Amino acid sequence: DVQLVESGGGSVRAGGSLTLYCAASRFFPCMGWFRQGPGDRREGLASMSASSVKYADSLAGRLYIYKHLGNRTLNLQIDSLQPEDTAMYYCGADPFAGANCDTNLDFPYQGQGTQVTVS
Repeated sequence: DVQLVESGGGSVRAGGSLTLYCAASRFFPCMGWFRQGPGDRREGLASMSASSVKYADSLAGRLYIYKHLGNRTLNLQIDSLQPEDTAMYYCGADPFAGANCDTNLDFPYQGQGTQVTVS
């Protein structure tokens, strides 16, 4: 059974940083992070595959995505957090996307999310 478990969310003051963690039950060639605030559309943030690392243009320079623990953990560091970054943050994974791995991919697997609140 595929599982993606996010953690690391919480409350932070504007200007601060957070690192979000995603632990996967298996290896995926394509993984990423996206977020959704109350009443907002889903917004892709970052994606990673063996051949590419991509970031949303609107958050470029504030995000850093990296893998850890044998490629099954995908971490996302977010700097200079602002109140508009308040949202539920989700990890997604795709077992087939390789060259198509992208920030706006409709990941077939996703976790339950971790809440980030910036004040």
